[in-house]
Amino acid sequence: MCGLCGALGVEDHWTVSASATPSDVAERRRLRARRIALANRILATRRLSVEDFEGSAYVLSGPTGRREVVQDLGALWRLAEQMSGAAFDPLDPSLLARIAR
Repeated sequence: MCGLCGALGVEDHWTVSASATPSDVAERRRLRARRIALANRILATRRLSVEDFEGSAYVLSGPTGRREVVQDLGALWRLAEQMSGAAFDPLDPSLLARIAR
C-alpha cells in the first residue's frame, strides 16, 4: 500500500488501453505518457498541469502551487473543475479545436 495515497492494487481505469497488457511494460508506459501529454495540452487552457505518479496515479498542479493526487483520468477532470473554479469539459469541440492549432 502506498503511504501517500493509500492505493492498494487499484484497478486500471477504462482509459488504459486494452492493448497494453501488464506484461508489456514499455507499451503501457508509452501510452500513459501520451495520455499525460494530451491531458496537459487541455489542462494548460486553465493553467493546470498533470504528471505521472509512480505509474499508478497522477498529480494535478494548479497555478497557485496546489497539488493533488488522483487515481485516474475521470477523477482528474473532476478535480480540474474544482481547482479552476469553473465547469470543464475536456471533450468540448471548441476547446479541442483551440488546442489543435
